[in-house]
Amino acid sequence: MKRFLKIAAIILAAAFVVIQFIRPDFTNPPVNQSETLEASTQVPKNVEAILTNSCKDCHSYESQYPWYSKIQPSAWFLARHIEEGRHEMNLSVWNTYEAKRKRRKLSQMCEQAESHEMPLPSYLWIHRSAKLSDEQIEILCNWTRQESDKLAQAQ
Repeated sequence: MKRFLKIAAIILAAAFVVIQFIRPDFTNPPVNQSETLEASTQVPKNVEAILTNSCKDCHSYESQYPWYSKIQPSAWFLARHIEEGRHEMNLSVWNTYEAKRKRRKLSQMCEQAESHEMPLPSYLWIHRSAKLSDEQIEILCNWTRQESDKLAQAQ
């Protein structure tokens, strides 16, 4: 039994070393400033701070990759979350969305913040400062409603 455990431990250690060479691409695509949220929307400083601190790591091309993005398998987990986040809503290409989609995303932004679905609980394990306070949620939701109303009036 001891021999089996020793061999298993060696195999696991070797596998851990080997997977370190299978890395996801963490290169952020270039940001075209004319396509960003800020290009088409008035974003107050307090809302910008909330978006930067709690949203943009996964929902833009401005992701900041922490130390654990260099260690597998956590890097794969992180890469998948960023890919899914950008697919769902990308603030770096916001201005390419149609007005209807923008309004839907603004509504979802507020709903998911209020229900504490976003930021993801798994993101908050390490990024505790990204957790939104009730006051920040209120600020964000007030802004999303105002922007949604502006889009509705423009149609």
